[in-house]
Order: sequence, then structure tokens, then C-alpha cells
Amino acid sequence: MRVSVISAATVAALVGYAASVAIVLAAANALGATEAQAASWLLAVSLAKAAGSAFLSFRYRVPVVLAWSTPGAALIAATEGITLAEGVGAFIVAGLLIAATGLIRPLGALVARIPDGIAAGMLAGVLLPFCLKGAGAAEALPAVVLPMIAVFLLVRLLNPALAVLAAFATGILLALATGADVSTLALAAPVLEPVAPEFRLSVLLGLGLPLYLVTMASQNLPGFATLRAAGYEPPVTPALTVTGLLSAVTAPFGAHTVSMAAITAAICLGPDVHPEKERRWIVGLAYAGAWVILGLLSPAVLQLLAALPGPMVLALVALALLSPLMGALTAGFALPEQRFAAVLTLAVTASGVAAFGIGAAFWGLVAGIGAQGLDRLKSGR
Repeated sequence: MRVSVISAATVAALVGYAASVAIVLAAANALGATEAQAASWLLAVSLAKAAGSAFLSFRYRVPVVLAWSTPGAALIAATEGITLAEGVGAFIVAGLLIAATGLIRPLGALVARIPDGIAAGMLAGVLLPFCLKGAGAAEALPAVVLPMIAVFLLVRLLNPALAVLAAFATGILLALATGADVSTLALAAPVLEPVAPEFRLSVLLGLGLPLYLVTMASQNLPGFATLRAAGYEPPVTPALTVTGLLSAVTAPFGAHTVSMAAITAAICLGPDVHPEKERRWIVGLAYAGAWVILGLLSPAVLQLLAALPGPMVLALVALALLSPLMGALTAGFALPEQRFAAVLTLAVTASGVAAFGIGAAFWGLVAGIGAQGLDRLKSGR
């Protein structure tokens, strides 16, 4: 285990954690999770990432790096009127659908038939409201948020992967300097808190199905592409099966879906990590160890986030989601024949409408597919 391997794995884990832990906390809060349940959520999803990364890397000798679904967490955070138990039910179904996609070819083919523009429009509609809150956060707390934005923009020029982490560190330092009280922070061992799932059809359609689609479109597919770009053949079927089953198994402890990583994976795939390409898979083991440690620190992290000013956390979420939003908008408007359907999907999803108790992401998907179907009917395709 070379120092460069440990360093790359640690940086990748820290970047992934700092860039989106506030989004995961927002998701937990949206479902009414207690502080102990939120800590259990973070621990369970961290352990799932650790177990999956270590197993897939060791078994297939490919540097597989897993992540939690950040857009999925944003989708959860945007929901209203759903209990944690109902959310857990949706998480289980989403995980089983991911596993089934790896095992059942017709299901994968069916998902592949959803136009890319519509899937991207749904993702953009989920992310846009969170990104819009960044400007309001800067107005509410300019002394902290504006320097965070400046650091983010400057670091992004040099290393985009570290930009959110640098902004987070800047925000913490400025919050402490302006009076944030962290005197009550204390290390405590997290405990897995079981939650009995409840399965309500409207929640499964409005949250479970969109969570599955968002995880597949925005995390798994780019993750596989990142591995291929680095010269590796990703174990697609095993990866979908393992991540889906891990998501389903850890869901009763509050965890949402885990998936392939893309941005953080790139940190672990270069020759600077290990000069021998066939030995680079060991970074998955070091990465797993880093996530076990981060999971055990989850109570302290939640205490820290609770002590920070609200506008700072909103700004951090907005900055973290800018890159996924850019990718979603680019994919949504890439093909001229799908642009109207993509815009309609985005607008309905971002509206937050929850007709018949079913979330806006589902209705955005329905609207987009309906519009695309009418366009194809008119053109005779």
C-alpha cells in the first residue's frame, strides 16, 4: 500500500464527503429524521460505500470507487409530507430496481428507452431550486458566503474537484471567526438506528422510481464511463447488483442509494496513484478504510453542521450542486428534438407540484414523456 494510494483515496473520500454531506443532512431533515437517525443514515451509507468499493475492487481487480447519490439526496430533500419510514420503503425499492437492472436485461433495456433529455431534465428540475438558494444565502450572510464563493471560483480554475472542499473549509473558518459556537462539539460513537419501512404507492412512484432513475442516469452511467476513459472495463452487471443490494440492505438504517462515483473516482485512477495500472485496484481498499472512519465520525459532523449558520450551509449545497446541474442542462438540451420535452420536464419537476400525493419528479417525467410522444406522433417516428 503506497503512500500515493492512501493519499488519493483520502482526498477522494474527503472531497465526496465535504461536497455533499450537507445535502444528505437536508434529505434527512426533509423526512423528519432525528439527530440519531441522521447519524445512522450517514454511518450506514458510508459503510455501504466502503463494503462495495472494497469487494468490487478486490474481486474484479479494477479500482471501483462508490459514492452516495448526491442528486438522489437532493431529490429526497425536495420532498414534502413523507415520513422517514416511507422514505426507507422508497430506498429499498430503488435499491432493488438498481440490482434488477444488472440482473434482468429487459429492465435495463426499458430504462435505456427513456430519452436522455427527459431524464436530464428531471435531474435539472430537482437540482435547480437548491442552486437558486445560493444567491439568497449570499444576501443573508455576505461576510461568510461571498468569500466562500470567491474561493470556490479561484480553486475551480486550478482543481475543480477540490473547489467545494476549499469553500467548505473557508466557510467553517469564517463562521468560527464571526461567532459560530462549537463549544458543545463532542465525539460520540454512532449507532445504527433501524427504521421499519412503510410502502405507500404514491411515495414509491413519486420518490422511489425517480430516485432509481436519477441514480442510474447521473451516477452509475457516468461512473462506468469514467472507468472506461481510464482504460478499465467496468464490471457493469456486478456493480449494479452489488450497489443495488447494498442500498436495499442498508436502507432500513436510513441510508439512501449508493452508486458508482465519477468525479471522485477520477482522483483515484491516474498513474500518480500507482505506476502499475494492474495494481491500481488497491486504491479501492484504502478508499473503503477512509469511508469507515468518516462514517464513525458522523455524529460530530452533524453537530458541526448544526452549529454553522444556515445561509452558509445553503450556499455550500448550492455550490456543490452547480456541477451536476451544468451536466444535466447540457445533456437535456443536447438534442434539438428533445429540448421541448426536456424543458417541460424541468419546469414541472422544479415546480414542486405533488398531485395525488405523488412527488413532482414523477409528474415531470410523465409530462416529458407525454410531450415527446406527441412530437414523435406528429413527425411519424
